[in-house]
Amino acid sequence: MTAVVVAVSAAVGLGAGAAANRAAASFPWGGSGERSGRAVRPPVLELLTALLFALTALRFGPAWELPAFLAVVAAGVLLTVVDLRHRLLPNRVVVPALVVTAALLALAAAVDGAWNSLLRALLAAAVLFAVYLGMALLSPGAMGMGDVKLAALLGLVLGWLGWGAVLLGAFAGFVVQAALALLLLAARRITLKAQMPFGPAMLVGAALVVGSSGVLLT
Repeated sequence: MTAVVVAVSAAVGLGAGAAANRAAASFPWGGSGERSGRAVRPPVLELLTALLFALTALRFGPAWELPAFLAVVAAGVLLTVVDLRHRLLPNRVVVPALVVTAALLALAAAVDGAWNSLLRALLAAAVLFAVYLGMALLSPGAMGMGDVKLAALLGLVLGWLGWGAVLLGAFAGFVVQAALALLLLAARRITLKAQMPFGPAMLVGAALVVGSSGVLLT
């Protein structure tokens, strides 16, 4: 059964990656002159998204919470590309992803009776939102409101796994950002005064914690 779920998830990931690639290329949305094409040369983003979907399915198997985590992966791929290209995490992605993820986790809680996990997920989302909001107010140049809302989204899935995952996930984002900054500085791709988008590092850090949580948090 797990092999089937992984294969189906990978196939869905291909489609999600293609949709994300087209959406990122046409950003900003809603204007009269929307562009067509792809933000990343195919099939790089499509295959990467399929791989992420497959790994997520392999991590959770045929569990009711799997759709929620896949929804975050799909949103995360699109947000990463848009943030890298435009240094913006659009509300039109983050807010619907929050609603959909919360609804899917609520469904999983109803089926499995995991109400404690759902409550912890909602509390973690609120806690990370508040913490990141405080940091954004203290240092508006380093962190934006998009990062604050993304923290709430990541808090949902990390909180579902446990408070240890929440702490590790929040910390991992800063570690990833620092590591990327050092690599880019060493390669002379940025200067000390450069400002890097934080959203991709938050997503990568959370993904690493989710992927390893079965080992690190046992």
